Amino acid sequence: MLTKKDIIAEAKRLGFADIGFTTAEPFTSQKKYLLAHQEEYGWTEAAGFSLLAGTDPKNIQPAAKSIIVLLHSYFEEAFPLKMERHFGRCYHDDDRVTKDGLALKVKSFREFLRSKNVASKVPPHMPHRLSAARAGLGTFGKNCVFYAGRVARASSFVFPIALVVDVEFPPDEPTIAIGCPDWCRNACVAACPTHALKGGGKIDPRRCISYLTYYGEGLTPRELREPMGMYVYGCDRCQNVCPRNTPWMTEKKHPHARVAARAANFDLVCLLHMDKIYFEKNIWPHMFYMSADDLWRWKMNVARAMGNSLNPVYVTELIRAFKENP
Repeated sequence: MLTKKDIIAEAKRLGFADIGFTTAEPFTSQKKYLLAHQEEYGWTEAAGFSLLAGTDPKNIQPAAKSIIVLLHSYFEEAFPLKMERHFGRCYHDDDRVTKDGLALKVKSFREFLRSKNVASKVPPHMPHRLSAARAGLGTFGKNCVFYAGRVARASSFVFPIALVVDVEFPPDEPTIAIGCPDWCRNACVAACPTHALKGGGKIDPRRCISYLTYYGEGLTPRELREPMGMYVYGCDRCQNVCPRNTPWMTEKKHPHARVAARAANFDLVCLLHMDKIYFEKNIWPHMFYMSADDLWRWKMNVARAMGNSLNPVYVTELIRAFKENP
């Protein structure tokens, strides 16, 4: 008979940072919050990403009995500084398209479960961070990000992967709470340039820099362009200023070879002038929230970052881009 101990051992063998278990009960608090904040989150339904449906695991797996949550630590190696300046760290080695990294480990873990007659599903629209907290893996920050409890120096540079399974396992003790120290003076809230963070673990996603870089409608509002700073895709500002992340951010790390090898492809000048062929070959496989049809949005973000850099070296490149893209 398959036990939690067996599953934990397999997760560790595959290289996952941590693992936890919770029930398959509906996420009623999440559903209540979403229903009360449709103005901020209604766009997800229109985009075909039903967060409301994801609040009940039985909508995903009718025979759901438990949720297993794997924790991936994605900042184990140092990313090139020129990448960190413009792109959120969690996207540097995102293999959801290439399927050549984390996806292989998740696949192997699911194959292990299947070999033990446990069916699993990995739904993208279920609340993975809340699942992780309910499984005792960590707590939340005032920036709405999930923080590990036992790994990665208790930082937020982790990625929860929730699997809905059809076998019941004893749940772990939940750790659903904001774990920020009392002495923190709301560093993340104060540092958010677009005022997306509202404090107390609340956010207006439509003002989040990450959202604005790849989901924002039309041209970025003029009043948000300068506050968005140098980010082209994603944002780590609230994590960078967080005192809970200092121990892990200052940890000496070996260079991330895979990311370093393709960093030149993400040079701002290359991105500003890229065509669809270049984009689909070099960029989209790693940062895919925008399709080739949204190439204009990539270039808009790059032009904004160049302007905010105040670096005169970009002036001629911007003039050329405006002439070539009337």
